[in-house]
Amino acid sequence: MAIEVFNRYESKYLLTDEQYAHFYNDLLKYMELDAYNKKHEYYSISNLYFDTPQDSLIRASLSKPKYKEKLRLRAYGIPEENARVYLEIKKKVFGLVNKRRTALKLDEAYEFVRSGQAPELADYMNKQVVEEIKYFLRVYDLEPKVYLAYERKALFDKNSRDLRITFDTNIRSRRYDLKLEQGDYGEPLVKDGRWLMEVKAEKTVPMWLSQLLSEHGLY
Repeated sequence: MAIEVFNRYESKYLLTDEQYAHFYNDLLKYMELDAYNKKHEYYSISNLYFDTPQDSLIRASLSKPKYKEKLRLRAYGIPEENARVYLEIKKKVFGLVNKRRTALKLDEAYEFVRSGQAPELADYMNKQVVEEIKYFLRVYDLEPKVYLAYERKALFDKNSRDLRITFDTNIRSRRYDLKLEQGDYGEPLVKDGRWLMEVKAEKTVPMWLSQLLSEHGLY
């Protein structure tokens, strides 16, 4: 069944090329590349974020509430018309991130968000998550707002899958042509030579990582 459910804490860091190179090399003592990155240096991720006509979700998020939520559509690379994509609800409560997603075909995902009517269930979907998204769409009148894409490199702790660190580069976005299949072009969101590092841990981060972040001056 195509579902992923995450409960974890996430911390973001903006790194220069030099900081990335040094920190990444030290991480390899404790972490290993995920299966895809062992064969390819990066993989591309494209996202479509939805909001109300009044931008209610992002306005609420920027106010730093104790609880916030959002809906996005994610694809790996540029999807074909009938490709498998992921519709995701992402919530944050007192710093703990909960992400629930289900696979859908691209046209099913678009129509689901547009109409609020859930697609006919198939074996690659998760009924529970589909129902949660259906409720979300009853609460909010959503439309596509922002496209965001980047290249990613991901690592896992060699001793535990509870810790994951990702590095994203070439982050670009657009507020037009809001279809995933239209291409992964857009305006740069950060300067060249910058990396967005995200530490994702189900529990507290291990001591070795805290020490490594401190040694490299990353906060």
